[in-house]
Amino acid sequence: MTIKDVKDILDAQVLCCEDSLDSEVHTACGSDMMSDVLAFVKDQSVLLTGLMNPQVVRTAEMMDMVCIVFVRGKSPTEEIVRLASAHDIVLMKTPHRMFTACGLLYSKGLHGGD
Repeated sequence: MTIKDVKDILDAQVLCCEDSLDSEVHTACGSDMMSDVLAFVKDQSVLLTGLMNPQVVRTAEMMDMVCIVFVRGKSPTEEIVRLASAHDIVLMKTPHRMFTACGLLYSKGLHGGD
């Protein structure tokens, strides 16, 4: 699956790094607790979250994630967009709630990796 596929499945709007939509993604996770992402996530490509602060991008960058999807239609600040752009991390936002967004991606074959 590509990031563009994720965008289409979630009816998402791309906020930065649109030139990376052809990147492959194989796994995803959904969390608002970055400590859980750091402690339990391995080899995840996409992070779905409702948390709105720069730490989300820093966490994704440390974990080599290539895409962050903000759920519930939340819009990140310009600071967050600039930080993601500097690290070439695709930012998107979707109107779906976290549970629905994760379920949609799972049903299309994007899994969490056990």
